[in-house]
Amino acid sequence: MGHYLEFRNVWKSFDEHEVLRNVSFFVERGETAVIMGRSGVGKSVSLKLLLGFLRPEEGQIIVAGRDVTNCTEAEFAPIRRRVTMVFQSGALFDSLTVAENVAFPLTASETRRSDEEIERRVAELLDMLEVSQFADRLPADLSTGTKRAVAIARALAEDPDGILYDEPTTMVDPLMAAHVSNLILKLKRKFQKTSVVVTHDTHLAKKLADRVIFLQDGRVSFFGTWAELEKSTDPFLRLFLLEDELIPALDASA
Repeated sequence: MGHYLEFRNVWKSFDEHEVLRNVSFFVERGETAVIMGRSGVGKSVSLKLLLGFLRPEEGQIIVAGRDVTNCTEAEFAPIRRRVTMVFQSGALFDSLTVAENVAFPLTASETRRSDEEIERRVAELLDMLEVSQFADRLPADLSTGTKRAVAIARALAEDPDGILYDEPTTMVDPLMAAHVSNLILKLKRKFQKTSVVVTHDTHLAKKLADRVIFLQDGRVSFFGTWAELEKSTDPFLRLFLLEDELIPALDASA
């Protein structure tokens, strides 16, 4: 059995700019990996490569244990149902209510479900993500943090094996960041889903990570556990951790 998710010597450029240079890492089934690094180092690009929204110039990409490097768009469709992404923007449909947004993957799915079954699943997800009171609201009426929680509920609708989160706590206030990180932790503990979280938030990373992938200048400068990262003597990593630790965590007790 190979790894559940894996990059093998992946290169990705935009025009002349090399964003990822010979990047290799893996994530086992049920693990949560956190991709960290300063902005512009290819963290979000890595997620888009995993789901075929971008293609590498070189290297191999494994998703759900399958080599997807040369998959066609049609071949990627079932893979994206097994491993799904929560975009930073939430990517909700503006004209649909919260409940309709969460129901959308179920109604659009090839699997036939009764209205009662869909309703029950939506109610369960809204309750789990603590957004039931917003069921009939439109996304425009929601805070950024609440949109994120709704987007996570929608990502879970078809019960995927894996979830990719793009900067889940960015652009929200510290209280909401703590809330969103607690929700992701709750999902990790309850379902043991394979997750990849892109973040520069060390509080979130420390709370969630089974493995840390640290990108620097397009390369993996660290790949290991959080405990190993904290023991690192690398000056750049030390500075990164120190700078971010100075930002207060409202949920330090969690």
